[in-house]
Amino acid sequence: MDHAAAPSAQTISWRWIAVFWFAGAVFEATQSVFILHALGKRGGEWLLFATEVAAWLPWALATPFVIGLARRHPLVPAPTARGIAAHLSALLAITVIAEAWSAAIQMLFNPWTHRQAPEFFDTLGATLIFHGLICVFAYALILTITYLVDSRDKVARKVTEAAQLNAELSKAQLAALSRQMEPHFMFNTLNSIAGLVRDGRNPAAVSMIVGLSEILRRASQDFHRPEVTLAEEVEYLQRYIDIQKVRFGERLAYSMEIPEALMDTRVPSLLLQPLVENAIKHGIAERVAGGAVRVAAARQDAALRLSVYNDGAAVADDWESKGAGVGLANLRRRLQIMHGDAASLRVGNVAGGVEVVVTLPLAVRT
Repeated sequence: MDHAAAPSAQTISWRWIAVFWFAGAVFEATQSVFILHALGKRGGEWLLFATEVAAWLPWALATPFVIGLARRHPLVPAPTARGIAAHLSALLAITVIAEAWSAAIQMLFNPWTHRQAPEFFDTLGATLIFHGLICVFAYALILTITYLVDSRDKVARKVTEAAQLNAELSKAQLAALSRQMEPHFMFNTLNSIAGLVRDGRNPAAVSMIVGLSEILRRASQDFHRPEVTLAEEVEYLQRYIDIQKVRFGERLAYSMEIPEALMDTRVPSLLLQPLVENAIKHGIAERVAGGAVRVAAARQDAALRLSVYNDGAAVADDWESKGAGVGLANLRRRLQIMHGDAASLRVGNVAGGVEVVVTLPLAVRT
């Protein structure tokens, strides 16, 4: 998963830009003063120092622009012709401005410079050639630091998102285990198993025990993976449905419409079972006549559409805000962490019932 936005311009703030260029300018200015002292020249050191520091001002002012350009047209890992042209143009423009500025303040304030207007080719020719490598190095240094900082931030975001995802997955696992361990659920399940044994239907009882064991095992131990195949999710869901069908009998009508071609697609772990449980709890359990639950999947362009329908009563507009949708809110959070705005979950009233629709990017197991 990779839905991290471009690094904020505030990641490299004006404060750090000012500190960086001031430190570099002070270093160069100090060298200039020491060299002049070594040559036996005295006087005007502070004016010389200030002039040398001020000469780097255009580079400091241009740095935010270069950072933005580096992010809009990255040169790594795959530079484009347009990006290269943009950077070369920016380098040339900044170099000309910086050298013109440097020449002007040197002429006006540097005590060791002849105070007369320099010849055009002397200033914009020889000077540009002399300082060309320095300007290229300065520009390359800005790009390098930008990419290093952005790379660090990207890694930090991925680590944070992975931690959030693990936390949400753990919550889902604990919530699923808690629901299955409810005394009422366990009592009805074990009572149903006992009834099957008394009736001599041992194979059915064994199958129900295996299903309950699988539910508890997966919820508590097995599935620490953020994603599983749709086939695995359907298999887990079927275990849950088998137990519920024993509990509700003919009151629960269940159907599934998932094309075989979609079974290898990847979905968040513990996705369908909470949705079906929610449909049974709110749409069927409280009705004497019971009802129907339908699970379906379909491909929509580059997205996977999963839906869980029940023919129960319509839900109110504020149904989720009143606490009935805690499980759905947790699932929304996991989808947001894993897929960002590319995934969605919505609950709506449809003709004859209620439908929950999950849409997420179509990804096939590799």
